[in-house]
Amino acid sequence: MDQQTSKKGLLVVSFGTSYAATRPRTLEAVENALRDAFPDRRFVRAWTSGMLRRKLERREGRKICSVDEALEQMAAEGITDVLVQPTHLLPGEEFQRTEEAVWACAGRFASLAMGRPLLSDETDAAALARIIEEAYPIGSGELLALMGHGSAAMVFPAYELLEEQFRRDGYPNICIGTVEFTPGIAPVLSCVRREKPERVHLAPMLLVVGDHALNDMSGDGPDSWKNQIIREGTEVVCHLTGLGEYEAVRALYVEHARRACSVTGEATV
Repeated sequence: MDQQTSKKGLLVVSFGTSYAATRPRTLEAVENALRDAFPDRRFVRAWTSGMLRRKLERREGRKICSVDEALEQMAAEGITDVLVQPTHLLPGEEFQRTEEAVWACAGRFASLAMGRPLLSDETDAAALARIIEEAYPIGSGELLALMGHGSAAMVFPAYELLEEQFRRDGYPNICIGTVEFTPGIAPVLSCVRREKPERVHLAPMLLVVGDHALNDMSGDGPDSWKNQIIREGTEVVCHLTGLGEYEAVRALYVEHARRACSVTGEATV
């Protein structure tokens, strides 16, 4: 295909968020980093959560496409060369649905390539571990507990690899639990009971600061992670910084987009 005459597009796919206050510094910050990295491509966004798309349209009057709708729109605009980059953290259920939707549209574009989620292999685990270690310099007698999301379709041991990397890097005082699905908060509580730290730092290992971070992790309800840990007899400090706020995380997404795999057999990333 003649790259001089092809019309290029960039589709950034996210789960979505209903929290307008934190969206600019997290989700939209990642989108902007990708836009800046590929200035020759027409930017289009899509959210995989139908519930969040409908909520945003009711609240803000903004229409956000599904993956299918976004690809349909791009084809209608005459875009022939599409780069798709998800902002999903894991190759779980939401990413798999995105992948299926993209593959189903492969015949509509001369060139179609797709990047991987943030945490897709051991190299990603090592890079993300370093970012977290630098962001949270935990002292003696302290523990860092990270709230991951979890997935119903975890085909890749992302959390296990990340914890192994923490240990290799000399950070045995960092543990991970999930707000949804297995293993839940259990590994965090086990670590607190075993280590008996003076202080636990709670932080979201989530792209955005939304309901999970504000309520499930740091909320005042009896079942919040904060209060469950307080009942173990230790002080808790909550940090409300989404991964999308870190420039180094945004750079990882850009790198994944640059290494996107072709769906059509031809790609001009």
